[in-house]
Amino acid sequence: MVYQATDPFFVPLAGEELASLIPSQLNDPFGLDPPEICKIAVADLCHYIEAQQGNWEQNFGFGTAKEGRVKGKMFGVLVVENKDGHLGYLATFSGKFTGPSQPRIFVPSLFDVSTNNHFVTKGMLELGSISKHIISLEAKAEAEAQELAVALRQMRKEKSQALQEELFRNYNFLNSAGEEKNLLDIFADYNSMKPPSGAGECAAPKLLHYAFKHNMRALAIAEFWWGKNARPLERIHRHYYPACENKCRPILGYMLG
Repeated sequence: MVYQATDPFFVPLAGEELASLIPSQLNDPFGLDPPEICKIAVADLCHYIEAQQGNWEQNFGFGTAKEGRVKGKMFGVLVVENKDGHLGYLATFSGKFTGPSQPRIFVPSLFDVSTNNHFVTKGMLELGSISKHIISLEAKAEAEAQELAVALRQMRKEKSQALQEELFRNYNFLNSAGEEKNLLDIFADYNSMKPPSGAGECAAPKLLHYAFKHNMRALAIAEFWWGKNARPLERIHRHYYPACENKCRPILGYMLG
């Protein structure tokens, strides 16, 4: 009987010979050469992406039918053993997908703006309103209007920073011991700094958090680039890359100990 996964993001890997390819411990996410079992999972995922990318709005630069700027994306796979003892992998990508929704195979972000936008939408609307007011004031010649515009620019900066911090408080990562900590505390404990923009949206942390949350054993991990670039030397299609230092090192350090 073929095993049917009940988890929507768990992709089964079949074959008894795969068990011999499982490393004795999770490989270093900052290494360059992933285990062979990861390469098998990546090949499977690449086949899926190649077959489906024509249906997505994201423009990877293959073909001429897509609109918008060509932009490749970092993808990740995490080979896991699920709670039923079956071998498979989880997949996701770094950042956001172009379009109103992401393909369902991919592990989602920890914070879904489409469903958790009670403060994000309100904050963005407020910032937009302040920006419009600033533009109208800057069009005037009066010194009083210019002074008010300066004050509003400072207010906008402070409100933007506060909104970013509130967003980081809503990114709560699980570690391998089942403990939870938000991004602000993770970075504060690591280097007494605030998280950079985009922290928490990289592939490796999302994959590990999902595995820990759903009682899956993390076995092997890899990240690779898919697509072309406006700057050819930036990333190479289907090449493996280590997890990033400035965003992922503090998070993965906390998650993996």
